[in-house]
Amino acid sequence: MPKPLAAITGASAGLGAVFARKLAPRGYDLLLIARRGDRLARLSDELRRAHGAAAEVCVADLTSPEDLSRVAERLAAEPRLNLLVNNAGFGIQASFVTSSIEDQARMHRLHIDALLRLTHAALPGMMARRAGGIINVSSVAAYVRAAGSVSYCATKGWINAFTEGLYLEMRRAGSPVTVQALCPGYTYTEFHDVAGVDRATIAKWLWLSAESVVDASLAGLDRGRLFVVPAWKYQLIVAAMSTLPARVRVALERWSPYRRSAPRSA
Repeated sequence: MPKPLAAITGASAGLGAVFARKLAPRGYDLLLIARRGDRLARLSDELRRAHGAAAEVCVADLTSPEDLSRVAERLAAEPRLNLLVNNAGFGIQASFVTSSIEDQARMHRLHIDALLRLTHAALPGMMARRAGGIINVSSVAAYVRAAGSVSYCATKGWINAFTEGLYLEMRRAGSPVTVQALCPGYTYTEFHDVAGVDRATIAKWLWLSAESVVDASLAGLDRGRLFVVPAWKYQLIVAAMSTLPARVRVALERWSPYRRSAPRSA
């Protein structure tokens, strides 16, 4: 029997690479999608040697319309596609007003447009086969706002709303396809180095390991959970922020000592 295929965006590092390492021993072949082909090639070799998994390298910049269309066509035509992990993302540590509008627009293209198109390409086949799942990597930042992270928080909030809408459509259609919004807090990856965030400014107790985040996601996928917020401390934060009146929540967001760098992980 052919193995099911898992496609992972942003697979060259961080949560994406950990997803690949966790899914290969589950019996998946992999489609590894990212910009850095050298890293993808090394990861592909590792997965083949360790688990006998076929790991295809797909070098693509998902903020490029041409690359995005190419990847979407690949997913739509793949009869083995059983899981899509929309993980690619980045952060900007800067005021919206003073930062480059192209950087802001690129974030929206990656977090929203790419996720939208790849999900639209993957879902019809999964529904027809009555099997599969989609994990959209969001963030605790979807539940809060932060100065210096305007677009990041806004796009992650969109991911949560979009995934919830998909969940409702799958239930209405009687489809067994599972969709999940994964909402981790601060996670040890190179994400914060690229974004220019000083880890020393963030309390150590807030940090999660990438492995624990992916383990929580896959456990939630097995149980069909729509929202997965790894770690009880972040579950409490999300529960509190989701129930506060807007004026109280905004006051807390203004006061927070971490207001310059909202929780990010992707």
